[in-house]
Amino acid sequence: MSLMVKVLLSILVSFVFLNGQNFKIEKIQSNMEVPWALEFLDNETIIINQRDGKIFLLDINTKKLVLVKNSPKIFSAGQGGLLDVQVSPNYKVDGWIYFTYVKNKNNKGVTTLARAKLKNDTLFSWEELLVTKSATTKSIHFGSRITFDEDGYLYFGVGDRGYRPNGQDINTHAGTIMRLHLNGEVPKDNPFVDKSGLDEIYSYGHRNPQGLFYDKLSKTLFEVEHGPRGGDEINIIKKGLNYGWATVSYGREYFTFLPVGDATTKEGMEDPIKVYIPSIAPSSLMVYSGKAFKNWKGNIFIGALVLKHLNMIVIDKNLKVIKEERFLENLDERIRDIVESPNGWIYFSTDSGNIYRLLP
Repeated sequence: MSLMVKVLLSILVSFVFLNGQNFKIEKIQSNMEVPWALEFLDNETIIINQRDGKIFLLDINTKKLVLVKNSPKIFSAGQGGLLDVQVSPNYKVDGWIYFTYVKNKNNKGVTTLARAKLKNDTLFSWEELLVTKSATTKSIHFGSRITFDEDGYLYFGVGDRGYRPNGQDINTHAGTIMRLHLNGEVPKDNPFVDKSGLDEIYSYGHRNPQGLFYDKLSKTLFEVEHGPRGGDEINIIKKGLNYGWATVSYGREYFTFLPVGDATTKEGMEDPIKVYIPSIAPSSLMVYSGKAFKNWKGNIFIGALVLKHLNMIVIDKNLKVIKEERFLENLDERIRDIVESPNGWIYFSTDSGNIYRLLP
């Protein structure tokens, strides 16, 4: 990329995209250390998790960054560290902010769900809601995004932790999506309560869930996960179902290029609604509301790490994929997280430490 192009992109660039939808892209922050997750606390303030364990508050008007005090102690190794952040659906009343991060347990990393409250620039009243049973010696496939539905349930995922048999083992949290009440209690109607399997598990057979979003309009829980050398999947998550990893996969082995698993589909295992071959390496997922960009209402946005673009999926009323668009390739950025602001602008972070926004 030429120096002139990089300069232009770093200031402000106008685009025209899909059905004549006009937008601009603006860089609002730079020089951060892998801003892994973004979340709006109010109309002007974003809370940012860096994977190295630091938490910041960003004023989107002044661009001022403030380091948050009393962040959790994390286990930072490989893909592990401080992961997702989401505010409670009742945040204005209860003040809870939810986090996932990797905790050191006997010198092994385990994905942990916790919550805390924020006053000024300090977190307090930390509560660990679930330290998952997901320990391995490997430092990969920790997950983990958080989302909420309208019935008071919280969902989050953990990857298979680099050990494939975990995908079909419901006696580990690795390779699963979990469902809890907001206080961390297990819902009595979770599929494996009073049965073999861990009570927290909602679905299983996942390789590494890197995007999770509950769309209240369609009442659908969407998930996107990494496949091996092809086979990234978008799934619709439903209670108690098996999503196949590593028995079925569209991916291939990294060194031999042979197919992974027994087949690409199998009775009793759920098929994805979309498969990416080759892999885009998905990092996050969001269903857009349509507030600022009317033509994008209901579309799925996914960040791509390896193929470095913003991926947009158009689905019909039956939740079938009818179109895929890829844009922002010229940024040459690994897009890590995507979030919608209260006014409908789209913000995203990149592994090079930048934060951008798309605005009309």
